[in-house]
Amino acid sequence: QVQLVESGGGLVQAGGSLRLSCAVSGGIFSTYTLGWFRHAPGKEREFVSSFIWPGGRKFYADSVKGRFTISKDNAKNTVTLQMNSLKPEDTAVYYCAARSRIGLTTAQAMDSGAYDYWGQGTQVTVSS
Repeated sequence: QVQLVESGGGLVQAGGSLRLSCAVSGGIFSTYTLGWFRHAPGKEREFVSSFIWPGGRKFYADSVKGRFTISKDNAKNTVTLQMNSLKPEDTAVYYCAARSRIGLTTAQAMDSGAYDYWGQGTQVTVSS
């Protein structure tokens, strides 16, 4: 049984920073592709960032490129999302996701349907 637990969300002023963490248990973490998605009220869930295995490629949504950084720590079985220069439009519930199947296209790396396991989400609120 693979479980993902996010933490680190909260309320921050525009321009501030937050660091989200996702602890993953079960399976072979080092072989997982990991992703972050977010869901804002009235909008569809959207891709934020992913860390691809094998290879370690990282992908970011255009809206967060240059501000967010994804990292994977195989020693701690965690994936983090460092979020800087936060904007009110970043307000959403952020979800961590993991894919245990090997191999995916660039398009799949940004597609929530390509992921097998999900966390419960953590709320990020950015005030203006």
